[in-house]
Amino acid sequence: MYGSRRTLFIAIVLIGFILALFYAGMDFWSKTSLPTLRFSNCSHDPEIPDFPKPNIGPFRNENPAPCTCQNTNPANQFVSEDEMDDLQKRRAEEFRQHQIRSGKENDVLLLVPANTPLQYPMRGFRVTPMNKTLIPGLALQTQKRALYKVSLRVHKGVLSVMNVQEGEQVEGQNEQHLSISSSSLQQLNDLLSRLTYTSTIYHIKTEDLAYFSFENHEVIFPIEIRRLSVPVLFDPGKDVNSQVTVLVKAFLRYKELNVLINSIRVNYPKIKIIVADDSLNPEKVVGDNIEHYIMPPAQGWFAGRNLAVSQVTTKYFLWVDDDFVFLNETRIESFVNIMEAVPELDVVGGQVGGNQFVFQLQYEEGNSEEGGCITRVTRTHAPLPGFNGCFFADGVVNYFLGRTEAVRRVGFDPFLKRVAHTEFFVDGLGDLLVATCKGLSIGHQKHSSTNKYGSYRHPPKSDSQAKMTHHFFKNHLKCIKY
Repeated sequence: MYGSRRTLFIAIVLIGFILALFYAGMDFWSKTSLPTLRFSNCSHDPEIPDFPKPNIGPFRNENPAPCTCQNTNPANQFVSEDEMDDLQKRRAEEFRQHQIRSGKENDVLLLVPANTPLQYPMRGFRVTPMNKTLIPGLALQTQKRALYKVSLRVHKGVLSVMNVQEGEQVEGQNEQHLSISSSSLQQLNDLLSRLTYTSTIYHIKTEDLAYFSFENHEVIFPIEIRRLSVPVLFDPGKDVNSQVTVLVKAFLRYKELNVLINSIRVNYPKIKIIVADDSLNPEKVVGDNIEHYIMPPAQGWFAGRNLAVSQVTTKYFLWVDDDFVFLNETRIESFVNIMEAVPELDVVGGQVGGNQFVFQLQYEEGNSEEGGCITRVTRTHAPLPGFNGCFFADGVVNYFLGRTEAVRRVGFDPFLKRVAHTEFFVDGLGDLLVATCKGLSIGHQKHSSTNKYGSYRHPPKSDSQAKMTHHFFKNHLKCIKY
C-alpha cells in the first residue's frame, strides 16, 4: 500500500513539472517576434505588408509564330506571280473579317489575383444585348475601416445600382464608371447586390470586361453579351426509320447503285433513301421511299452531298457511296446507340470492306500574314469512354453517321468536284466532334470502272493545282500535306 502511494505521488510531481515547462514555453514563444498567422477569408489584412501589385491583364493573345513547312507542299505554289499580291491582299482582308466574326477580338487572357478582398463572378455571367441585368456575387470582404469605397468600370455598357435610397453614396449612375462608398461594410455589400450592367451596343455575340477595384486591389471579370438562340430539335420518333436517312451521291454507276439499294432493303425496307445524281444521262431510280434528285451534269461529289443533306428531315443521316453494299452485320442502330449515348458527338465513322480509314489533322495556326500549316496523319486521339474499339479522331472513312444539324453548319464546299473527302473534316476541325468505331461494317462492291467514269474520278493535274490555290485562300494555309 505504501509503495503504491509513493508511486502515485512521484507521478503527480512529474506531471506538474511537465505542465510547468509547457506553460513557461508558451509564455516564451508569445514574447518572441515570430509572425502571427491570421486567416481573413481572402481579405486584405492591414497588419500584413502589401506585395507589389501584379499585372493581371487583360493580355491580348499574341500573333502566333510562323509555322514551318518541312516536307509539306506550299499552298501558294500554283499561284502566278502577277496574281499573288492581289490575292494576298484579298486573303488578308477576309481573314481579318473572319477573326472578327469568330470572336477573336474578345480572346484575352485574364489572371486571377493571388489574394484579394473582392468577390466577383469569375466566369459564366451572361447578358442579352441592351437589357439591364444584375451582376451576381459582387461583395467586399475586409477588415474594419472608417470608410469603404469600391469602383467598377466597363467599356461596352453602363452600370447602375437599383433602388438607391437617400443617404446611400453612389456616383456614376448609368455611366461606364461607377463608385460606391459607405461607412458600413454591410450597406456597401447590399448596394453591390443591386448593381446592374446594361450593354449599350447591339451585338449578338461579343464580350465586355469589368474592372472591379478597392484601394490597391483590382480584379477583372468577363461579361458575355449573347443573343439567345432558339433550339432546333429533330423528333427521333420511335424507330430507326424516323431517326436516320440514308444518303447517296450517284454518278454513272447505276448497276452498283441498285445493288446498294436492294441490300439496304433487306433489313431496312422502310427507311428513306435520298439520291443526289449528277450523271451525264440520268436514269430513273425506282423503289419505295426513295427521293431521287437530278442535278446538272458532273457537278461533283460535294455539291451532291450538299443537296442530299439539305433534304434530310431526320436527326441523323448515314452517308454511303453508290458502290457500297449492306452486309448481314451492317446495323444502323449501332451508330445511333453511340450517338444517343454521347450527345456531343457529331460524326461516327465505321469500316468499309474491312478498311477503317481514320486520321488526325495536325494544324498550326501560324501568323496572320503567312497562314497556317496542316498535315494529315493516320492516327486517332484517344479512346471514346464506354465504347470498346471506338476512338476520337479528326476524320473518318466515307461511311459515317452524321448529326444533321451539326454537319449542315459546316457544309460541303461545292468548289471541290472530284477528289474530295478530307476537306470536309478540315472545314469542320474544331467544330465537329468525330469518332471512329470498329465493328460498324459495310461492304465494298467489286466493279470495273468505265473509261468515262475513270476520267472524272481521276481529274487532270490542273484540277489539283486549282484545289491547292483554293485552300491557300479559303483556309488561310501556308502549306498542306495529306
